[in-house]
Amino acid sequence: MPRLADIADEYAFLDPDDRYRLLIDLGRQLEPMPAALKTEATLVRGCSASVWIYPTRVPDGRLHFLADSNAAITKGLVALVLVAVQDRMPDDIVGTDVTAQLAPFDLQRALSSNRTQGLPNMIALIRETAARMTA
Repeated sequence: MPRLADIADEYAFLDPDDRYRLLIDLGRQLEPMPAALKTEATLVRGCSASVWIYPTRVPDGRLHFLADSNAAITKGLVALVLVAVQDRMPDDIVGTDVTAQLAPFDLQRALSSNRTQGLPNMIALIRETAARMTA
């Protein structure tokens, strides 16, 4: 996945239709999430589309997330969130203001409220997972 700043730079120059395509392309870049991990336990509540996020811990303690959605743009949104936190130490994730990092994308204005309503829940789930791992 590219860096968040690089994605934001590209996103800023695109028209709305191309922004949708960029998000969809980001979603396609997510590593595949096995169907067996798409359970009620990994389902993000409050999203209009189904979104699953599954944390794993790599041997050095960093968190790696698998994620998927049944909607292409929502899958792109979760991919955007993961770019901000993927493969980082749990305490780094807890200390990261993901919402502020996503501010350049102005997602609330660029996308319908239906598409963005679950974004805070995705971020909260990731932060809560990281907080549990630091304890």
